[in-house]
Amino acid sequence: MKEIERKFLVIRAEYRNGILPVRYRQGYIMQDATGHLRIRVGGGKAILGFKKLISGFSRWEFEYPVPVDDAEEMLAHLCEGRVVEKDRYTLTYRGMRWEVDEFLGKNAGLVIAEIELDSEGRYFEKPPWAGEEVTHDPRYLNVHLAEHPYGEW
Repeated sequence: MKEIERKFLVIRAEYRNGILPVRYRQGYIMQDATGHLRIRVGGGKAILGFKKLISGFSRWEFEYPVPVDDAEEMLAHLCEGRVVEKDRYTLTYRGMRWEVDEFLGKNAGLVIAEIELDSEGRYFEKPPWAGEEVTHDPRYLNVHLAEHPYGEW
């Protein structure tokens, strides 16, 4: 499936109002310059996912459920420390779904809002708590943060 995603730094915590986050741990099993294979555990579920850059802010994304115990083994033995932990808040703003990730551990202090769109030209209204767009900055990709944590920049 094609994923079209835009990312923004978060400048205020208003998105939290009354929303409980889900804690995620995701690790990277394989990666190259244009794609990666990851395992994610959170909310009592586990997903094996593959992403590959198409162009701009479009990527191919395929995700498959796996047993949580298997995912924990993959995180422990296949990711070689390339793991990101975050709390995710999911909310609706102006009729559109946003996900806000508060990163933990070595990436603490970084908060990113993401919106998935049905086309690259799709209009959306940016929430007041969303600041600078970082969609095209590869430093803010989770796969990059797993190897080059925000706290070490």
